[in-house]
Amino acid sequence: MHSDTPSLVLGAFMRPVSIHTGAWRYPGAHADGNFNFAHYRHYIQTLERGRFHAFFMADHLGVLNMPMAALKRSATVTSFDPLTLLPALATCTEHIGLIATASTTYNDPYHIARKFASLDHLSGGRAGWNMVTSSNPQEAFNFGRAAHPDHADRYRRAREFHAVVTGLWDSWADDAFIRDVDSGEYFDPARLHVLDHHGEFLDVRGPLNIARPVQGWPVIVQAGSSEAGQALAAETAELVFSVQNTLPDAQRYYTALKSRMAAFGREPAELKVMPGAFVVVGDSMAEARAIKQRLDGLVHPDSGLASLSVTLGCDVSGFDLDGPLPEIPESNSSKSVREKLIAMAQREQMTVRQLAQYVGGSYGTLEMVGTAVSIADEMEEWLTTGGCDGFNVMFPYLPGGLDDFVDKVVPELQRRGLYQREYAGTTLRENLGLRRPANRFFP
Repeated sequence: MHSDTPSLVLGAFMRPVSIHTGAWRYPGAHADGNFNFAHYRHYIQTLERGRFHAFFMADHLGVLNMPMAALKRSATVTSFDPLTLLPALATCTEHIGLIATASTTYNDPYHIARKFASLDHLSGGRAGWNMVTSSNPQEAFNFGRAAHPDHADRYRRAREFHAVVTGLWDSWADDAFIRDVDSGEYFDPARLHVLDHHGEFLDVRGPLNIARPVQGWPVIVQAGSSEAGQALAAETAELVFSVQNTLPDAQRYYTALKSRMAAFGREPAELKVMPGAFVVVGDSMAEARAIKQRLDGLVHPDSGLASLSVTLGCDVSGFDLDGPLPEIPESNSSKSVREKLIAMAQREQMTVRQLAQYVGGSYGTLEMVGTAVSIADEMEEWLTTGGCDGFNVMFPYLPGGLDDFVDKVVPELQRRGLYQREYAGTTLRENLGLRRPANRFFP
């Protein structure tokens, strides 16, 4: 490859382990992977051996709202809190980024600012915050609220929340802590800023009681593809996890999102777009397809229908399973994924049953099923034709699906000059090629 060929960014999407509903049942899989620290340590050390840029921990603030017949089959009912797990994983890794999901709807900004600043210091500058507004309406009931705030209000609060958190991270100048033993002065008061924020949703005095993060700010990550989500990402995000599952759709999204950035004085290179990719690797195409077929066969129909109901924000259990998807009413859950699924069902004339099987497996994300060479071909095409800057890889089951990717796909990408052989720096920002933000109060 030429020296000006872009280099892939790869993240590992853990939900909390595999996104596939049948993954925990696959032969050789860790059935208890979601809640076993020794397994997580093995996973992340394998990812670091594969030079992955980041380990991304998805999160929910409640048990998914689905019938017990489906819920009893779900491995995601139990998982670690990301901001408890990731500091522990920081102690057994050296380079890989540590990205945690934290909701702007059901947290206070002071908590978020303090926890992520702590993670950044503990890890030597490897923290990232996936800023979500929460798509599961049931989470409201765990926080003393009668209803989930509406979509527009959640995004307005998120924008203000981001401003407060980053303001708190800038409470202290980088050189504030002089620790002068002779004079007895620990910090310079002139290098401390009190935020004193009063806004539409938030009142936060500050300052933060922790030094400015190693990276200035932990890397800001966003996953919304709705109109409100794209507007927030263009202004604030440095990594975006997108949901497009065809190259033309991905190219349109990539161009549209990056074109919005100029209005905020930002360059396109300051934002990395990473579609989710469910990757199944085989030594032959037939073997890869057989793995996927066996995996999908482990998704019970109850799970598929419940997953589809959650994704659409609408109970589909009463629909004609062998008929087309009927008109779906508006909901207060994630809009982008819902709209993508409805469009796909119409385009491919899928029955409700077929759509449920699809969603119960890889949740409607981009699928790459094949050999190391064919998967590398596909990733290279997406990267070099303006579809993405990298991928958020989802493994079919663990540890085997992860091992196959690191041992087979990564060497093929490296052979083509598409992927790093060593980490570029010590922080997540350095490894992603992102600048360290200046302190807004102490430039």
